[in-house]
Amino acid sequence: MIGEPGRHTRAEILSQPGAWQTSLRVVEAASAEQRALWSDARPDAVVFTGCGSTHYLAVSAAAVVAQLTGVPARGVPASELILYPETVLPARGRVLLVAVSRSGETTETLEGVRAFRAAGRGEIVTLSCYPDRPLARLGAANLVFPEAQEESVAQTRAFTSLYLACLALAATWAGRDDVRGALAVAPVAGSRLLESGLALPRRLGRDLSIDRVYLLGSGARYGLACELSLKLKEMSLTHSEPFHFLEFRHGPKSMVTPSTLVVGLLSESGRSAEEDVLAELRALGARALTIGTPDADVALPPELAEPASIVLSLLPGQWLAFERALAKGLDPDRPTHLDAVVRLERVRD
Repeated sequence: MIGEPGRHTRAEILSQPGAWQTSLRVVEAASAEQRALWSDARPDAVVFTGCGSTHYLAVSAAAVVAQLTGVPARGVPASELILYPETVLPARGRVLLVAVSRSGETTETLEGVRAFRAAGRGEIVTLSCYPDRPLARLGAANLVFPEAQEESVAQTRAFTSLYLACLALAATWAGRDDVRGALAVAPVAGSRLLESGLALPRRLGRDLSIDRVYLLGSGARYGLACELSLKLKEMSLTHSEPFHFLEFRHGPKSMVTPSTLVVGLLSESGRSAEEDVLAELRALGARALTIGTPDADVALPPELAEPASIVLSLLPGQWLAFERALAKGLDPDRPTHLDAVVRLERVRD
């Protein structure tokens, strides 16, 4: 019905695999251009940037780029490019800047990109969802994904579509056709997961005896843990925090109670150490939702190699936040105090 709480968010979560197919086609169409840009740019470092959700996308995508290309990469908030560029850009060498924004008009992102361009440090690639917005005119290459546009304030479909596009770019730059092939399977795998993997996130989301959620992920999954923590805050006003898996032992575990839910984004490479952490937290009384490995609560397809499988781990976490919002009588389409785009009169004097 008209006005049903969360109707846009629900539709956007469930429609993600179709948007992914479009995102991959956009990157594939630009693959020759991107290979040439990487070759000509000869970057000594790659910096991904964004704000809010796309900052966390930047953190995760940078980890994948470093892994696949061997070039140092990091993800930073766009505001750091404006206020403290000397802390985020290497002192010497060529830098490839990748700027990501759903709206294409977030003030900090635009100012950060313009400052980088004025400094002449290297090439710029932009990714956004609107072809007529300012960001889509600022790069040497500007990739636009209209199918990922959203009505909701909290990003779901836009985040995963832009993230998958960044993974495809990383594979293209690295000359990894095997990874590009694995990414092409993600939309089908995502559809299957949405059909069969949401029952436990739904049940836990509706359980209001849970009063805090900690999201654990390491490597490229850390940025995704940050993003899912943000979704819980935005949609459901839940106390949530992200941590690297092993870091949770170093102080934060003192916060664990029987009303704690720990969401673990498991990897094959770190599985043994990650499961040890979860066992400790269960012994302290926490409940756990594991996502990733074949024996996890929400298993991802074992035939879908990393990093292609990583994007799927976002779907159960998004649904957890969505269901929790509804259970608390909130409208996930309209988070408290938030707007879809942050526009500022001035970032720096």
